[in-house]
Amino acid sequence: MVRLKDIARHIGVSVMTVSKALRDAPDVSAATKARIKTLAQQMGYVPDSSAQGLRTKTTKLFGLVIPSITNPIFARIVFAIEERAHDLGYDLLLGHSLNKPEREEHCIRHFLSRRVDGLFISPVYRFEAEARIYQEILARRTPTVLLGSPAPFCKSFPAVEIEELIASYNVTQHLLKLGHKRIAYFTGPQTAPWAHERFNGYRRALREAGLDVDDKLVFQSGNTIEDGTNAALQMLNESCDATAVQAVSDLVAIGCAEALLSQGLRIPEDISIVGFGNILTSGHFRVPLTTIRQPKFRLGIAAVEMMMCAIRGEPVQSKRLPAELLERKSSAPPPPKP
Repeated sequence: MVRLKDIARHIGVSVMTVSKALRDAPDVSAATKARIKTLAQQMGYVPDSSAQGLRTKTTKLFGLVIPSITNPIFARIVFAIEERAHDLGYDLLLGHSLNKPEREEHCIRHFLSRRVDGLFISPVYRFEAEARIYQEILARRTPTVLLGSPAPFCKSFPAVEIEELIASYNVTQHLLKLGHKRIAYFTGPQTAPWAHERFNGYRRALREAGLDVDDKLVFQSGNTIEDGTNAALQMLNESCDATAVQAVSDLVAIGCAEALLSQGLRIPEDISIVGFGNILTSGHFRVPLTTIRQPKFRLGIAAVEMMMCAIRGEPVQSKRLPAELLERKSSAPPPPKP
């Protein structure tokens, strides 16, 4: 391993001069800096980040906890955070919670033990009002930004999210304007605040149109393709006469659409399907999905900007970004009554 004193011996200067040159200190001439940096590169010198961290009391590391990188919603957000962090000289440690509180706690503790400069967390939602690990983060005063809606157990932290209620409201309005009155809704996880906001957007649009929420048109699902398939089969078994389905996410919508197509229904001639999220598959599905485009890259960039404010000791406010309705082929006017 090449050390500072090896470079100093080769070039005939002190170790302190080499150290200052590599840190761009102002009291070393430009010519000397250039010679030292060129030699350091030729010799393959790699700075000891742990030693630098002891000196500066920073690690230049961020910890990022998400459910899973296989979730297409997070791929673009993670990419944005990593890109912006890289530009700022930070590296990213990634952990998967798999939506399990104990796994989430393990990831966070590991990152805290690495003395990360900040945490980005997509919370594992639970019904409890408190979670011990989040109390520990507060006690340590580790800068933390939530990716998604805050819940009671993590309400003390700033969050970056989209206008969930407004976006869902716009989806329902789209279906109402097409002439649908029997709109089934496939809900998301019961513990997730964002799922409740999306349902409230659906409910608000119906009420403004003079329609009540029909409990027979509301089906509990989760957030996976399998969840959407199961909810669609339940809807068919219960014969609720829906002319459209509004799903809490694109994955649920895709599962629903697959089930309906397999039963011989046509989309959108027999029934319309709309999703939420605009994952890559939604635009390339057999019937391209009408959905909500989430600004995933901008969410990641905003999260890093909030983190840097926190690191500088500045006040940090939560941010909500607008989302856009994308009309595709899966939604159309309801079929004429026989």
